[in-house]
Amino acid sequence: MKFSGFGEYAIDFYDGLVQDNSKPYWDDHVETYKSDVRAPMEALLAELAPEFSDGFGEPKVFRPYRDVRFAKDKTPYKTHCGAVIEQGRGGGAYYVEVGPDGLRVGGGCFHLASDQIARFRKAVDTELHGEALQKILAKLERAGWEVKGDRLKSKPRGFPEDHPRLDLLRYRSVYAVRGWEPDDVLHERGALDRVRKAWRQLREFNEWARDRVGPSEQPRR
Repeated sequence: MKFSGFGEYAIDFYDGLVQDNSKPYWDDHVETYKSDVRAPMEALLAELAPEFSDGFGEPKVFRPYRDVRFAKDKTPYKTHCGAVIEQGRGGGAYYVEVGPDGLRVGGGCFHLASDQIARFRKAVDTELHGEALQKILAKLERAGWEVKGDRLKSKPRGFPEDHPRLDLLRYRSVYAVRGWEPDDVLHERGALDRVRKAWRQLREFNEWARDRVGPSEQPRR
């Protein structure tokens, strides 16, 4: 199916789910989820995959169910639909999400494992790769992206206080995000153009993450 925009009731569906995150609501509206959210998301990924999958793996739409085993919040359903093209968590990602706040995209190093953090800091410590990442992130910020991530409050062990890239070395995850509030474009083919243009802006960042960090080599718990 060719992507022609998310369905007319995609945002209404999630607005309702925020108010009533229950199985009865889900069961009553699951066909809207399938037709207005899930199917368009799959079509969007199918059109973007030929350009962005090479070196990053197959596209995937995330399950709508929350993992509540260890969570205080026991609501069963995610209040957005997320999808990604990535070879492994943390080693670069092309992410897209639709939900009550509209359309969001992101990329970079999400949820780094300890071996990935070590490789990230080793790369940032070098003048060549560390300065390259600084320039990439600065360019994204100038283009309207927000650079976020989990950071240490103090310096990481083994690095001097006067390291020229100490701010970068503090990151335990670092990624860029941007979004668009709900509007008519969300329901049109123009949403594909938004995501494609945004992902192209992320390419340098994701390729840096792929080449310098890569997937975790630790066994999954």
